[in-house]
Amino acid sequence: MRVGHQGAAASVVAPAPTRPIWTASIVVLLLAGLTILHLLLSNYQVGLATEILIFGALAMSIDVLAGFAGRTSLAHGAIFGVAAYVVIYAVTQLGITPVAAFLLGVVGATLVAALFSLVSVRASGVYFLLLTLALGMIVWGICLRWTDVTGGENGLRGTLRSGLLRDARVFYWVVLVSVALLSLAMWRFVRSPFGLTLRGICDSESRMHSLGYNVHFHLFIGFTLSGFFAGVAGGLYAFFNNFVSPSSVALLQSVQGLLMTIVGGVGTLFGSFIGSAAILTLQNVVSSYTERWQSVLGIVFIVIMIFAPEGLIGAARSFLTRVLGKHPRRR
Repeated sequence: MRVGHQGAAASVVAPAPTRPIWTASIVVLLLAGLTILHLLLSNYQVGLATEILIFGALAMSIDVLAGFAGRTSLAHGAIFGVAAYVVIYAVTQLGITPVAAFLLGVVGATLVAALFSLVSVRASGVYFLLLTLALGMIVWGICLRWTDVTGGENGLRGTLRSGLLRDARVFYWVVLVSVALLSLAMWRFVRSPFGLTLRGICDSESRMHSLGYNVHFHLFIGFTLSGFFAGVAGGLYAFFNNFVSPSSVALLQSVQGLLMTIVGGVGTLFGSFIGSAAILTLQNVVSSYTERWQSVLGIVFIVIMIFAPEGLIGAARSFLTRVLGKHPRRR
C-alpha cells in the first residue's frame, strides 16, 4: 500500500520541476538584459534603471510577507526610509564612512522591523494591514517633527558617493550586483524549510498551530528578515538619491511598493521588478505629457486588476500555458 501511495504521489509531483525551469530562464534573461541595458541608455535613463532596481528590491521584500506568509504590510516604506535616514545622518552628522553608515542603516532598519513585528505578528488580515499602517505613520510623524535629527520637512542632504561611484553607470553596476545578491538571498529564503513553514502558515495558520509550529515566532523572523531586505534597499536609495525627507517614510512609499508587488504578481517574487519597471516608467513617461498623470496611472492599475488580477507575471504564465497547450494534470 505504501509503495502504491508513493507511486501515486510521484505521478502528481512529477510535472513540478518545469516551473523552476521557467523561473530560472526568466531570471537569466532578465539579468542578461540588465547587464547590457546601460550600454543603450542615456545617463538619465541609467538613473531610472537604477531606481527601478532599488524599488524592485523593496517590492520584493514586501512580497516575502504578502506572497509567502499571507501578511500584507504597509510599514515597509517606513523601514526603507529609516535605513536611508540613518545612512545620510551617519555620514553628514557623525562623520562615519559611507560603507559603515550603510551597514548601520541596515542594522537600524532591521531593529525597527523587529520592533514592528513584535507589535503586529499576532494580528492578521485587515487588522495586520491597519496596524502596520499605524506603525509606519508613527515613523513618519517622528521624521517630520524631530527636526534636530531628521531636518523636519527640509530633510537631510549629503554627498555619499565619491570616486568612481559618482559615475552613474558604475553605480548602476554596483546596484545591479547588490540587488542580484539580495534577490538571490530572498529567493533562497522563501524556498528554505523556514520559508515553506511560512507558506504553510499562509495556507492554514490553525493547522500549523496544531502541528506544533510556533506560528508567531516564525512570523516574527519572517517580518524581521523582510525588513532587513527592505533596509538594504533603503541604504542603496540613500546612495542613489543623496537626500531623504519625511516623504521617504510616508504611507505613499509603502503603497507604491505594494502596488509594484501587485502589478508584478504577488507570490512571484521576481515579478516585483516587472511591477517596479512598469510603475516608475509610466510615472516618468506619462508625467512628461500631462499634469494628470496620476489619473492615468490609476486607470492602468484598474485595467490590470480587472484583466490580470494575478499580476503581469501570472498573466504571462497563463498565456504561455494556453499557447503551449499545457493543461494541469487531473488528480
